[in-house]
Amino acid sequence: MSYADKVFKENCKEIIENGVWDTDYPVRPRWADGTPAHTVKKFCIVNRYDLRKEFPALTLRRTAFKSAVDEILWIWQKKSNNVHELSSHIWDSWADETGSIGKAYGYQLAVRHKYPEGEFDQVDRVLFDLKNNPHSRRILTNIYNFSDLSEMHLYPCAYSMTFNVSGDVLNGILNQRSNDVAVANNWNVVQYAVLLHMLAQVSGLKAGELVHVIADAHIYDRHIPVVRKMLENPEFPAPKFVMNPDVKNFYDFKVDDFRLENYEYNKIDEKFEVAI
Repeated sequence: MSYADKVFKENCKEIIENGVWDTDYPVRPRWADGTPAHTVKKFCIVNRYDLRKEFPALTLRRTAFKSAVDEILWIWQKKSNNVHELSSHIWDSWADETGSIGKAYGYQLAVRHKYPEGEFDQVDRVLFDLKNNPHSRRILTNIYNFSDLSEMHLYPCAYSMTFNVSGDVLNGILNQRSNDVAVANNWNVVQYAVLLHMLAQVSGLKAGELVHVIADAHIYDRHIPVVRKMLENPEFPAPKFVMNPDVKNFYDFKVDDFRLENYEYNKIDEKFEVAI
């Protein structure tokens, strides 16, 4: 049984059985047919994944590994805010006619700031500190820029990463204001597990713990029947994560430098509609 399956099951059962519904309140998200998309939620769920033990991929259903990696590279490596530079279509609903999602995600990571050591964007500052100040308690990124929120087509959901080096082990905390558990929970976990492995390798470190802090962990009303069915699926062992050991520069990684070996998962016929 994958540890990611165990965490996912516990989270979903807790949300469905003990969560709070927003049915009686006006909500922003809508389904494609215009119906309000209501949720049941739990406040502040915290999950810990030790990447030294196993890679946290869900087997209750497939997580699209290559697409997840492509998106994390789009945000953190390309620092892009244009869907034309992304292989999947997951952001299309928030893009304008030029493909832009506004001053969001990769745009924020690319903004340069002046420091005593020089001028860096947020990603390059992290890379610099991991190599030169690895035991600093100030290694973090934050893309929830209040002055630019009005120009973002979607406010950042996963908005902050805090990195912490203990000995030769790189740990990270992913802070997320909102998480569509059925659709995006394991997607985000897989992405930031890969990111932690990438940053560790190019910094001469080992990937350790990924802590995922979710302020509003919710399941949409139309997702609950599929989630209940999915929770009855058999579990498989976690797959083996393989990353190209020859890549030493963060910006040299390509999607094909990552793969999962022996990834067994359940196939589900139902699709999760995404609320917009």
